[in-house]
Amino acid sequence: MTNPEWTGVVPVEDTALAVSDSGGAGRPVVYLNGCFASRRHWNPTIADLGDGFRHVTFDERARGRSKRSADYSFAACLRDLDAVLRAREVRRPILVGWSYGAFIGTFWAEQNPDRVAGVVNVDGALPYGLTGEANRERIEKTFRRLRMLLPLVAPFGLAARMSAGEHAAVNIELNELAASCGPVLDRIGCPVRYVVGSGDSFGGSDGEHDDARAALSLHLSRNANLQIGAKVASDHGKILRNDYRAIAQVVRDVAAADDPVTR
Repeated sequence: MTNPEWTGVVPVEDTALAVSDSGGAGRPVVYLNGCFASRRHWNPTIADLGDGFRHVTFDERARGRSKRSADYSFAACLRDLDAVLRAREVRRPILVGWSYGAFIGTFWAEQNPDRVAGVVNVDGALPYGLTGEANRERIEKTFRRLRMLLPLVAPFGLAARMSAGEHAAVNIELNELAASCGPVLDRIGCPVRYVVGSGDSFGGSDGEHDDARAALSLHLSRNANLQIGAKVASDHGKILRNDYRAIAQVVRDVAAADDPVTR
């Protein structure tokens, strides 16, 4: 079946999500953005994969061109992914997520094993988070300090159209989710391939992101569906820009593994 190219909005609850669908008859790939990022960061990966795939991208609530909402929770993100897949009639996609988006793809795939072909996690869905009161205060302080900068970088896909407090709340929830996601990684039943970077993420320090990557090892040994697809030299923030070729190749590997002709 050949799907038409389409760009528009998908209404969800109190918001509307900006969505692009390249169309075509290729394997659908759905891209899930970083915590406050927009879909523009996936352009190099999409260009490398080319028109042999059907590429579906969208901006989460208050990110990019999508509308604001009263609900920026992780649960809302899962509902948004489900809404986009249904609206565009996407069946058994490969979910490719960076950072926060990797958690969305992994949790959604674990909950919907018959509706997904595989997941590619780009330096995300790592079972390690900064929790507790001291870390909560640290995150809130970081975003308070950035409150004047956030509206300036939002048009470049580097922040959301949220208040500093809303940014902090999303990040705090993410860290709590990461710290407790081990059982999801142990249960997930579809192929999951990791593209693992190096160095810290924004706001991290003292090797915290390397600690998060190291925490994945236990779950790799427990669940054969989890594998490292590629290790790259870029840090967390530069990985989509510098290592899009490696990411694209891992997507191809997942697609080939799911192809009945090549299995």
